[in-house]
Amino acid sequence: MLTAQHCDVFNRPFFQFSQLKQYAPDTIPQLKTDYKIAWEDWKSVINQVYTQLIEINPQFQPPHIERWCNGWQVRAHFFAYFKYAIYNQSAAILSILLNRKRLTVSLDWHCYKANVSAISLPDYNQWLDNLDVARYADFDVWHDNENEYSDYLKLNQQNNLILQSSDDFFCIGKHIDRDHLAQTNCVNWIGETVLALTPLYEKCFAHLPTNSNEIAP
Repeated sequence: MLTAQHCDVFNRPFFQFSQLKQYAPDTIPQLKTDYKIAWEDWKSVINQVYTQLIEINPQFQPPHIERWCNGWQVRAHFFAYFKYAIYNQSAAILSILLNRKRLTVSLDWHCYKANVSAISLPDYNQWLDNLDVARYADFDVWHDNENEYSDYLKLNQQNNLILQSSDDFFCIGKHIDRDHLAQTNCVNWIGETVLALTPLYEKCFAHLPTNSNEIAP
């Protein structure tokens, strides 16, 4: 179960341990404890989502769940993603993100993996082709360079989805505000939203043979 308190762990002026040691050293032990507890809850939710997903669609591989710190700083958000096993080497992902404002599930392009991706950004952008506006009318759509705390427009509020450059791409997804998390079955909601986005995820690979296998040997 996720609540507003899981979002509140990110409400802090410093994330780097060097800054914490300089300005608030006494807070570090409690900060680590709070992060570990919140992250264990987060990991449990994501793994429960995976259990549900593979019962419906066995193409999913186990989720990637980013750790709560990277050694020199604690995270400003929790992040996880799902992929099909057959598309393991591609940067198209079904992303789940929890920050101080909200929980987000979206179709996304994992920029950090773009240079090793088996598909290109234009391939990813194929999900925009002949987009079923009626089906995804209440999904938010935003440019990748928009701030993760911005308020995005729904698809039915936008007239044109125009890429601004060769490096630009859109994300499409849904959100739950921090204050509504406790009243939401987040496992079910994440799973349902991921499944709703899978037809668009699959369109990113439309040019590949149906028996394509990108799993590294």
